[in-house]
Amino acid sequence: MDIEVKNGDIILYEKDLSLDQTLDCGQAFRWESVPSAYYRTYKGYYKNIPLTVSEEEKDGGKFIFHNVSEKDFLEIWADYFDLYTDYDELKRRFSEDETLRAACEYAGGIRLLRQDAEECLISFILSQNNNIPRIKGIINRLCGMYDGFPDMKRLAGVTAEELSPLRAGFRAGYIEDCVRRFTSGELDVEKIRLLPTAEGRKALMTVKGIGPKVASCVQLFGMYRTDAYPEDVWIKRVNERYYPNGLPDCVKGSEGIAQQYLFHYIRTASV
Repeated sequence: MDIEVKNGDIILYEKDLSLDQTLDCGQAFRWESVPSAYYRTYKGYYKNIPLTVSEEEKDGGKFIFHNVSEKDFLEIWADYFDLYTDYDELKRRFSEDETLRAACEYAGGIRLLRQDAEECLISFILSQNNNIPRIKGIINRLCGMYDGFPDMKRLAGVTAEELSPLRAGFRAGYIEDCVRRFTSGELDVEKIRLLPTAEGRKALMTVKGIGPKVASCVQLFGMYRTDAYPEDVWIKRVNERYYPNGLPDCVKGSEGIAQQYLFHYIRTASV
């Protein structure tokens, strides 16, 4: 990661990053591509902190974090985009496996977004049996109701009926149950984060409507448990086709990051 400060912006030079592959792959729902003079520009949020970021060149490698101080970049955005992790080394290790090598070559700009755990939990409850445009619509309405994405404390006591303007359907009841469990102290995000992965997944699954896939997504994207391995229909196809005997040893400890490459590859590469 190399940066420079220029005219109130941060210029980032990072070959292992693509905005499209990272921000529009289904791991976060508050990013939108917007028209700009650059090759690609996105606007979005981390914990209600806004950011506009541009990819300057079609071949990638140069990015502009608009109106961001060096302090905020280093303390907020570098962590959020997981820029302190060596993805070149991760991809080198993953490429010991033939399928993963092809997946890394196909979409080498994917990075894990280190999201807020509570926002990630609510977002992935809303994602169940849903499509990305509709998920984003529900989340936009939620943010409109609360003037930003609400944390558990702000949602304390909320009922499914009160959430009806979101048009979230049955998911509103799941949100009510989730908020009740966390605000009552029955469950604690930070304690779950520190549990062994299997135990943490089990704790999250005590919330109404949370199954193994959503629990693993929350652990991976909201708690940076990189060994969490969310399995949806696409990843189940990967497992059946390429890894009937389990994942290769080269991904150990980073199964969730490997999953991001595999998910994008199997879903979009027509293999």
